[in-house]
Amino acid sequence: MRSVRARAAIGATLVVAVALIAAGAAVLLSLRANLIDQTDLQAEVVAREVAAQIAVDVPVDRLDLPDDEERPVQVVAEDGRVVAVSENLEAISGTSSGQVAPRSPAPAPTGDDDDEEDDPGRGEVSSDDPRFRSGSATVDGESADYRFATVEATSGAARTYTVHAGAPLATEQDAVGTVRDAMLVGLPLLLAVVGGVTWLVTRRALRPVEGIRSEMAAITRSEDLSRRVPEPASRDEVARLARTTNETLAALEASVERQRRFVADASHELRSPIASLRTQLEVGAAHPDLLDVPGAVEDTVRLQQLAADLLLLARLDAGERPGATPVDPAGLLREEVAQRAGDRIPVEVTAADGLEVTGSRNQLARVVGNLLDNAQRHAATSVTASVRSEAGRIVLAVADDGSGVPEQERERIFERFVRLDDARSRDEGGAGLGLAIARDVARRHGGTLTVARSASGGALFELTLPEAPPEGA
Repeated sequence: MRSVRARAAIGATLVVAVALIAAGAAVLLSLRANLIDQTDLQAEVVAREVAAQIAVDVPVDRLDLPDDEERPVQVVAEDGRVVAVSENLEAISGTSSGQVAPRSPAPAPTGDDDDEEDDPGRGEVSSDDPRFRSGSATVDGESADYRFATVEATSGAARTYTVHAGAPLATEQDAVGTVRDAMLVGLPLLLAVVGGVTWLVTRRALRPVEGIRSEMAAITRSEDLSRRVPEPASRDEVARLARTTNETLAALEASVERQRRFVADASHELRSPIASLRTQLEVGAAHPDLLDVPGAVEDTVRLQQLAADLLLLARLDAGERPGATPVDPAGLLREEVAQRAGDRIPVEVTAADGLEVTGSRNQLARVVGNLLDNAQRHAATSVTASVRSEAGRIVLAVADDGSGVPEQERERIFERFVRLDDARSRDEGGAGLGLAIARDVARRHGGTLTVARSASGGALFELTLPEAPPEGA
């Protein structure tokens, strides 16, 4: 079943059906138990009235039995003989005897008749709780179900009799049947109402979802990521879904635009050295004596560096995770500075030993190299680099005394292929990828890369990385 509305309607209907059936069964059982208790009480009252007569020595053949055909009575002697039955009783079941014709009682035990007449109250009705059983009886040609109460009584002559008195179950059966029929009629109607209301409510609730789906399908067909799905005015889950979808579309649009701009900028950056190199080679082919070998080598190196930067960015964008190699940031900084002995401005290094971070040594070395290149490109007379520990994090700082970075441009310089106005010369500067690569590497190592104003008025770049936990921690 593919429709959410249908599943919701059927599910709600089934839940309500189970609940109603359980509640209906409980109501019927409770009603039946209460009515049976009332019927038992009626039967017990009649049985005790007859037993009371036996207890005061009323002869069993002269007992005042109810003449109501709905109250059948049967009196059984202790030897199993039926000694009294109510009028017009034709058949009975559910008592200790199925006989309906009374027999003569056994002779009374020998004794002083005068004593018995003087003390007629020696009989008693059993104080035990009466026993109840279901049965049936036929009175005056009509059969019905009854509840029989059984009470024992002892006469003054020390004879024990069992009195069975019945009360009809017709009232209980009629009441339970009426309630059951009403439930059987009302239950389907109620379930139909529940299913219909659930269908309509679910349809109304899912209408915005259908709008989101249709708009997403249109966006997919048109490939126009500037479009947005409609956002309901409500504050429910559907509205949050629409907002999240629009945020995803906005992020996707920005990513696609960034990718397009990246491809365009990369093509532009590659075209210049390739065109220059091609021109030099064509001139050299036509006039070997005019071949500018150093210029061709310079353009080739520039192409190689740009290709390496693009490859690293592609790996970072693909989610390449850095390694987990322990790296000494102080030693890494000293190695990078030592390899740059030909820089126009010497680098002053202040690095605390004994510190350690975890990550890719090659990528971190690339970050340090890019920061030093940037400082060398803009410094006037000095470049300083330091490594320190600060609140459980390692801070590697590179500062220069150049013109610095305007505050409004301090985030923009980390975008790809971005060069500020004073660094647009491709002969003096790079392609605008160094700082973008540095920040991406820092983030993938769980750190940050920020720029601020240095004490000498130039730029201060700070690479912050989490300090490696102690060995064995």
